[in-house]
Amino acid sequence: MSSKMADSQTLSLFPEETDTVEIICGADEAGRGPIAGPVYAAAVVLDPDNPVEGLKDSKKLSEKQRDALAPEIKQKAKAWAIASCTTEEIDQLNILWASMLAMKRAIEALAVKPTIALIDGNRIPKGLAMPAEAIVKGDDKVPEISAASILAKTARDAVMMELHAQYPEYGFDRHKGYPTAYHLQQLEKHGVSPVHRRSYAPVRRLLEKQTLKED
Repeated sequence: MSSKMADSQTLSLFPEETDTVEIICGADEAGRGPIAGPVYAAAVVLDPDNPVEGLKDSKKLSEKQRDALAPEIKQKAKAWAIASCTTEEIDQLNILWASMLAMKRAIEALAVKPTIALIDGNRIPKGLAMPAEAIVKGDDKVPEISAASILAKTARDAVMMELHAQYPEYGFDRHKGYPTAYHLQQLEKHGVSPVHRRSYAPVRRLLEKQTLKED
């Protein structure tokens, strides 16, 4: 998805005012816990002159609130970007590093280059081109991270609804891929789909069970 272009930075004409303007980007992911579907991440550079009211951790907002805030964030932010990692990448890298990679992709896709990236959690993606700081529970403390949390969550939920249309038997519209009792029941009944994460324990155990039956 494309990022919204921002106004170009105006440089000071006075030699004594040489400090560069700090451009803060917040980044967060959505979808580490599910056993199916991609993991999504977003990066956002907010505009202090055009604030978005009601930003907080996406998990503390209702679906209706998130769906209302997401387009407002995209409209008012100086820049935003959304990226993802596939189920195959998750199985290959593990979910932690797939999440880090998705956040790195989102940050790198921003139309405005940040001077610092604030990352939700206690780890920082490898290979960022700017200084970064990890902030535990940053999605409830830092507006830029809250905004990123909302964009990542709404983007992933939309994709899970698309996957529900392809694989309605699993009920992705109900649980978005999280291992609820209903999801596990349907997984046992219908087997592993192409979008299930094979490295996750419930899926892995079912695959092992099927292999034993075949043998």
